[in-house]
Amino acid sequence: MKENKIKNYIGNVLKNMPMDWINLTTHRLDIYEEQLAKKQFLTEFEALFNNNNFDNKALSKLPTAYDYIRLGHPLSSVLEWGIAHLNNLNPDNVISFSSKTIPVFAVLRKNLLTNKNTQILYKESLPLAFDAEILQRVYGYKFTLKKIDCIEDFTEADNNKFDGSVIYISENDQVGKVNLHSNIDFYINHYKDLGSFLIVNGNQNESYISEIQHVRRRETIAMTPANSLSALNLLVENNLNENRLENNNHEALDANKNSVINSIREITGSHTKVQVASSGLSMQYAIMMGLIHDALENHKGKEIKFIVPPNCYGGTNDQARRVAASIDNVEVVDLLVDGENEMVSSIDQILDKIARQDAVPYIIAEIPTNPRVEVPNLENLLAVLSADRKTSEGKKAVAPVFILDQTFCPNVHFLGEGEILSTVKTIAYVSGSKFPSGGRCTAGYCVGNKETEALIDKIELHLHLCDNEATELQYKILANQLPSMNQRIAAAYKNTREFVNYIHKTLPEAKINFVSDALAARGFTPSVFSLDLPTKGSTADEREAYKRSLNLKLINLMITEIAHECKFCVSYGQLKGSYWTIPATSTQGTTKEGDKDYIVRVSISPTLDLELHKKVFAKFVESI
Repeated sequence: MKENKIKNYIGNVLKNMPMDWINLTTHRLDIYEEQLAKKQFLTEFEALFNNNNFDNKALSKLPTAYDYIRLGHPLSSVLEWGIAHLNNLNPDNVISFSSKTIPVFAVLRKNLLTNKNTQILYKESLPLAFDAEILQRVYGYKFTLKKIDCIEDFTEADNNKFDGSVIYISENDQVGKVNLHSNIDFYINHYKDLGSFLIVNGNQNESYISEIQHVRRRETIAMTPANSLSALNLLVENNLNENRLENNNHEALDANKNSVINSIREITGSHTKVQVASSGLSMQYAIMMGLIHDALENHKGKEIKFIVPPNCYGGTNDQARRVAASIDNVEVVDLLVDGENEMVSSIDQILDKIARQDAVPYIIAEIPTNPRVEVPNLENLLAVLSADRKTSEGKKAVAPVFILDQTFCPNVHFLGEGEILSTVKTIAYVSGSKFPSGGRCTAGYCVGNKETEALIDKIELHLHLCDNEATELQYKILANQLPSMNQRIAAAYKNTREFVNYIHKTLPEAKINFVSDALAARGFTPSVFSLDLPTKGSTADEREAYKRSLNLKLINLMITEIAHECKFCVSYGQLKGSYWTIPATSTQGTTKEGDKDYIVRVSISPTLDLELHKKVFAKFVESI
């Protein structure tokens, strides 16, 4: 009875769900409370279930689920809720992944940090991407593998002989009930081309839940909205069907892959291998682990230093520190890049210090920077990256690798033959939820120059090890969107420049962070700017409080007066409208408080009512 009620309700929800649930890639801050992010959506969804309310308007009013896509989204949340209720579990105990291997890694990482043993049981075979030797040597994970014919073979007696966590990996055709055994701590169920579910079994393992969710947030993504929808249809119908949005059409997939690769090569001017990942952070994780792998083989015994701006995108910062926390010889070094600190001189000083230590330097930096939209002197940057440096013993130091996040300006040629960074080891990557897809999917990509061909091979290995390659639908979306990307960038920049000029004229006291005309002439044409509004007050605290309230006043006015186009949302490179956020409370969520930016960040699209935006901004200026 209960099972039928749950399935019937989910079926009705799928028929009436808002289209944002399948299409949106970034969270709406107007219906998002970060401190309640992991609970609020399902709490209110459960209330609708209890009242058998599946009305579209009621579903549309539900608060943002997690933070969309990476940590979870409405459809993945409903899927986890359904599986949990069918197995008499708390929904927190069911966690979906796009990857089939990272759920295993999430448990292994936790056990590595707590020095706890892990045994992995599997039936028939492990995931194709699973490589025990690399996981143990590069990631430092400790585990034993055991093949069994059926779960019942692993008895209580067997379990009592093992001191640690037991993971059972299996592949299933049906989505729904799982035969849980008390002697298995974690179930990881694969569902062909859809992804996987991790079930945390037993109260003694609940301390793992938040850390597993954090792995999903930073090193991979949740099961995609399209695949979550397919899995929910399987759950409701309880059998395999052919109505998946992502099916195994190999010919179409190959054609889309080739199209994406060709577009990226044309856009970047680079002709190394192209790697395409399920998200920008999935791509960055493969880059980091690939470089660590290379250092372990080619610079044995040396410390590895990731040089990272402390105020850059919070996901980048957090992931780098998480990697350093789990691998003994890896450390994060702060790179000060904004305001009074200039990126090139900061890099120069840090590289000198790391050279004396005879360590391996990897630099992660955004150009332009986020949120201050600054571009360093590229000729000086090249000189600093190319400089010969010596260790404290007078030996040649290890040359740096520059890892360039060029999400804000993916059209700029840094790496091709004769380009500014073509002669120093440089890898460039881009978040796919921005201009590459126009906000339609999260898939990101990376390329390198000729100096990094061997490194790209290592990155490819770790992308596949983590099962973090873009999905079939993501490739399809990128194949459709990438050919028009440069035209969209140009149109969005034109709108942004006009709006920035208007703000400067209308509110000259405000500090606007945007590229100069000279930089734009060199190809740096972002469509994002930050706005430091004028403030007042007799003390620093009063001035800061006034400015923060003014930030919200401006955003609320824009999203209220132009509700059809303005969104309080973390976004960039979308196809239409404008997006308004405060980095300190969104993209810098995990950044140290002292490094956060309490300013307004605005992104402008190729298509919007610019005159109306000007009119409403003028209204804001009049009000202050």
